[in-house]
Amino acid sequence: MLYPSITAVTLVSSLFALISLALLVPISIFAVEAIAAVFGTLEEHDVSSKANPKTAILIPAHDESLVIHNTLQCLLANMQGHEQVVVVADNCSDDTAAIARSFGVTVLERQDPVRRGKGYALDFGLGYLAAAAAPDVVVVIDADCLVQPNAIQSIANLAMNSQRPVQSCYLMEQPPIPTAKSAVSALAFLVKNWVRPLGVQRMGFPCLLTGTGMAFPWSALETISLASGNIVEDMQLSVDLAIAGKATIFCEDALVIGCLPQQNDVAVEQRKRWEHGHLQTSLSQIPRLLKAFVDKRRFDLFAMALDFSIPPLSLLILVWLALCSGVAAFTFSGVMPPQVLWVTAIEGIIMVFSVGASWLRFGREQVPAKALLAIPFYVLWKIPLYFAFLVKPQSEWIRTTRDASPEV
Repeated sequence: MLYPSITAVTLVSSLFALISLALLVPISIFAVEAIAAVFGTLEEHDVSSKANPKTAILIPAHDESLVIHNTLQCLLANMQGHEQVVVVADNCSDDTAAIARSFGVTVLERQDPVRRGKGYALDFGLGYLAAAAAPDVVVVIDADCLVQPNAIQSIANLAMNSQRPVQSCYLMEQPPIPTAKSAVSALAFLVKNWVRPLGVQRMGFPCLLTGTGMAFPWSALETISLASGNIVEDMQLSVDLAIAGKATIFCEDALVIGCLPQQNDVAVEQRKRWEHGHLQTSLSQIPRLLKAFVDKRRFDLFAMALDFSIPPLSLLILVWLALCSGVAAFTFSGVMPPQVLWVTAIEGIIMVFSVGASWLRFGREQVPAKALLAIPFYVLWKIPLYFAFLVKPQSEWIRTTRDASPEV
């Protein structure tokens, strides 16, 4: 009886040790990115107007009648006047196209019930631009986002000067009636779309595209295809461009704002698409990036693979909590040496420090301190979402139901 017991203890200890060491990789990378963002210095980018690029602003829109008015009103107010605005009303069943036309912008209508998704809409718009007269720079803005002053000019000029894609800082405001959960969600979004891209930028590596507020030199778009049904097409596009030698630059000073949904079921639907797509794309693209790193001997591709290894923050916390609970139970029952618990505790300290430092430096004005107490409940709220990924991951693009956007 002793031999099986010793074997079982050894196997359990080894398994927990391996999981703890594996988890140390994404946690350490996350911490390095956060520390670089909080304490590092940023290289100044040339966003001057000397380039004066011919710019087309492409807005994919599927049934966006509740929000397209404010999006265009805000966008046109913050333009210099020479940019071309093209709205692609994609598979719309409402009056999105009519509302857009009332602003005097170019409106393309596309109907294709099979090839659905943002990637196909963007590809359709690019086809129109190529047939007319290809611009120097294409800027992509989602139909539910508010562009802040000088954002378009900054990312367009930087894309022209660098001949590389540029990602603006894309943040989420809380809904009109905020909750502790929406505050934590806004913080998670801030960490993902501001802290981490800024950190990798300060270390000299490329960031990931985040879906809106993106500027592309026309030469970069000629190297890849946007016609894809990927539910997180921005992540896929980041990899395609990086491998093609057109890695993305982060522009912190250019700001684009979205709004988190008010209704809980809509928030679940939105997060499910984002996070299922994130996990699926990470699993498929990390091997591709590592292969490209070996073939091309470009360390920036290895750095991007490491960045991809960081799962959604709530999943990272959830996995750590489960690991910590199991390790603590076996350690205090005397069947496991304490070293694994020490490693797991250090991982928790690293995460708390990284999130806390990010909040202190970047999030105090948007997220009140008391909202941080809701982080454990927010993580627990996500459990069904991750269980659904194991059972039946979402693979079809579904637009998030919109709340009416606030007046601008």
